[in-house]
Amino acid sequence: MSRLGRLVLRRRRLVLLATVLFLAVAGTLGGGVAAELSGGGFEDPEAESTQAARILEEQFGSGAPNLVLLVTTPGGVEDPAAVASATELVERLAAEPGVTQVASWWTSGRPDGLRSRDGTQAVILARIPGADDAAVLRVEELGPRFAGDYEGLDVRVGGRAQTFVEVGTTVEHDIIRAESVAIPLTMVLLVLVFGSVVAASLPLLIGVLSILGTFLTLHLLVGVTDVSVYSVNLATSLGLGLGIDYALFMVTRHREELARGRSVADAVLTTISTAGRTVLFSALTVLLSLSALLVFPLYFLRSFAYAGIAAVLFAAIGAIIVLPAALGALGHRVDSLDLRKPVRRLLRLPAPRPAGLDDGFWSRIAHLVMRRPWPIATAVVLLLLFAATPFSAVAFGLPDDRVLPRDANVSVVAETLRQEFPGNESLALSVVAPATSAGSAEITSYALRLSRLAGVERVDAVTGSFLDGRQVVAAGPASARFVAGGGTFLSVIPSVESYSPAGERLVEDIRTVDSPLGEVLVDGQAAALVDTKAALVEDLPLALGLIMVTTFVLLFLFTGSVVIPLKALTLNLLSLCATFGAMVWIFQQGNLTGLLGDPVVTGTLDTTVPILMFCVLFGLSMDYEVFLLSRIREVYLATGDNTRAVAVGLQRTGRIVTAAAALLAIVFLAFLSSDISFIKLLGLGTALAILVDATLIRGALVPAFMRLAGDANWWAPGPLRRLHDRIGLTESGPHDGLASADVREPARV
Repeated sequence: MSRLGRLVLRRRRLVLLATVLFLAVAGTLGGGVAAELSGGGFEDPEAESTQAARILEEQFGSGAPNLVLLVTTPGGVEDPAAVASATELVERLAAEPGVTQVASWWTSGRPDGLRSRDGTQAVILARIPGADDAAVLRVEELGPRFAGDYEGLDVRVGGRAQTFVEVGTTVEHDIIRAESVAIPLTMVLLVLVFGSVVAASLPLLIGVLSILGTFLTLHLLVGVTDVSVYSVNLATSLGLGLGIDYALFMVTRHREELARGRSVADAVLTTISTAGRTVLFSALTVLLSLSALLVFPLYFLRSFAYAGIAAVLFAAIGAIIVLPAALGALGHRVDSLDLRKPVRRLLRLPAPRPAGLDDGFWSRIAHLVMRRPWPIATAVVLLLLFAATPFSAVAFGLPDDRVLPRDANVSVVAETLRQEFPGNESLALSVVAPATSAGSAEITSYALRLSRLAGVERVDAVTGSFLDGRQVVAAGPASARFVAGGGTFLSVIPSVESYSPAGERLVEDIRTVDSPLGEVLVDGQAAALVDTKAALVEDLPLALGLIMVTTFVLLFLFTGSVVIPLKALTLNLLSLCATFGAMVWIFQQGNLTGLLGDPVVTGTLDTTVPILMFCVLFGLSMDYEVFLLSRIREVYLATGDNTRAVAVGLQRTGRIVTAAAALLAIVFLAFLSSDISFIKLLGLGTALAILVDATLIRGALVPAFMRLAGDANWWAPGPLRRLHDRIGLTESGPHDGLASADVREPARV
């Protein structure tokens, strides 16, 4: 690290010039990255439902409708003028290039499922074949042309493709709104922390560098793999938050070194070799935790890994390379525009009294807790367990139009279909037999059995339509679409919500019905939910194992103990369970949602969000854990007094970790302004977990458990202790002003 510091100091002008050029390039190429990304990524590409969808597309030229036109006519859908206008509208849509499977109440035999119960509305269903991104581009063209008034008809555009369009637009607006909230607030807080406007602006610079660097990375990745548009939110929040956090540690240490009378060059070198080393390995903990998302097959989760890893890397590079160059160039001017003295004079406040190493709020908290560790630890653990109890009732779903606000156009269309139309024509399950020698009798028998299942509204097949174990419509010209390439498929119209336990049971029931058609595959929203949950459950142990093992190893290398890593893992899990419980209570059960912009409550949580939050939060918690434990261990090695080490370590890290946690929480809380419901969830959940970790965990449980364990905190078997002596991660100098010589006599507890 020292060699790196000398190089950066010698080439500081070159480093700063390269940074300015990089920011310009990254902003130009990556600034509009949200418009390039995809809105999907929630399905396993190797799952049965995904394979069925692929066969439907390639063999049958078919698939679920992804474009819906909701047509409203005050005179009723049977009014002759409405019939003429609607028929013309259907023909106009069917004539559009790349639009297939156009069906409507007026042109498809007037089925009940395509007309509202009051007879004032009907739907036109269509499919734009190809990948989701291609469908989105086509709907972006078609939507404005078909929405609005059409010869007395009111037309609204909905469907999966339109949902992706509106989500993409919403995410772009959310980023701008969140940044406009988070950046000014963090700047104000940084000025309060540092006093100096110049010093406060440096962490913000590193945050912006991390954001733009991550945007550029995502822009480049789009050319080689699918990337979810939702990852942009994590790129913004994590990039800004970690950039500020890491720079906060570095600038604080640098100013302390200058205050000791060191030269600018010596202060920069000491900062890099101490605080820079901690930043480097703290970043490694976050990076490894986020890397666990790469084991999942869903590109939604993998995209967050891409964004998160890039954000961490650019934040760390900015903190240990760009920031030292800026500090070297600024010299003592880093304290320019200091607002503390003018404010004190204006308010007639006394000058602050320097606190001793064992004085201060966090030291007093630590001593208070360590005097009564059992009752305090018990009370806090019970409180966190109580907060976790709602998580036992968690129900999972996948995102649909309801991630958007209630008044979003696509949400209005979808909710109207759910509430006003019988059946779920647009949410049909497809049962695909890609190769079968079965005749009409076998197909009819199979369709009859499927129609008797609970949760089935109707079954359509090449031999006709079936309801409650009887045939209700004979085969017609439209039935030919169910046969192609030596195979056939059946369309099962559900009478239950797709993303619900009943929808999942229906998929399982269909898959257990004996098929005379040979191998069959089931596709549809409910099937995708079942398969996605199965894929996540299958890969979850590997992801959790990677996080736990790498975290344990890193904490062992930092502390030389096997007890402290186990304690840290246990407390992290407890904190996360409490956070998940709160998220279920709010977003699944609908409590307090009126304070959060009234997002749509579906009774489920997105299946992927707890996994995403776990990986993000575990890394962030370990980030602060490394910083705190390295200080406690330093004092313990100097004094041999575990109790004193905890109090001094907590005090010496208290101010900076509190500021860092507050800044990071503000960044994530800014996403409560998002119009995407699970982005609100991610923002609130992450901020809540950070605050719990910075208060209850750090202020109560860490000192309580370390007091109870005593010297056993630092125990490791002989072979591991010798291994740590050879390869352990230790800093080359004191950190944050805490040298062993600074530690006074142990205080009694």
